[in-house]
Amino acid sequence: MPLDKLKIFGNPNIGVYIFVNNRIALVPQGIEPSTKKKISEVLSVEVIEARIAGTFLLGVLVAGNDKVLLVPRIARDEEVEYLKSIGLNVHLVHTTFTALGNIILANSRAAIFHPELEQNEVEALSNLLGIKKHIQIPIANIPTVGSVAVITDKGGVIHPDVSDEELQKLADFFEVPVDIGTVNFGVAFIRTGLVANNYGALVGERTTGPEILRITKALNIG
Repeated sequence: MPLDKLKIFGNPNIGVYIFVNNRIALVPQGIEPSTKKKISEVLSVEVIEARIAGTFLLGVLVAGNDKVLLVPRIARDEEVEYLKSIGLNVHLVHTTFTALGNIILANSRAAIFHPELEQNEVEALSNLLGIKKHIQIPIANIPTVGSVAVITDKGGVIHPDVSDEELQKLADFFEVPVDIGTVNFGVAFIRTGLVANNYGALVGERTTGPEILRITKALNIG
């Protein structure tokens, strides 16, 4: 099944807790084995339990793509070393921002960064991500671009307040079809209730049937 519902610690805001690319999913330590199994099966990834900065907010704090995991400067040495010890390419990012998952929106081709990141930081992060193009713009007038959209190499779901022109520009930029949507019964901050890769997607358990249909089509899964 390419899409399923999920909750983490009884919470439908699953995107706060999970970081995923096409190879691995970082999940909070101590989640139910059945939850780990569902994540692995739906997204076709290896599931790795972790903490960042002593917290379970992996989706908020971690950004990246298949090439690199970007973790904030507040990550603890032992947390970073553990991820490196299991073969992951992890890079510690020293910016004023720590919620990297909220300020970077990337797939394997392109990335959008928070408008207030320093230019030298953007260039360095783009090199780490191995992408061919990047820009610094808000989405739907919201600077925390990673919180308002989910993009894969097959599609994307965007905050419903974007204009038609903005939506088309995002599709052209990421080179994938995109559409507006919501999660968890009307929540516009897409990333809070959706994690996805090229193989599948997981949505918060309050996400409705019509929302799921729109997400499935936008991400081009199934």
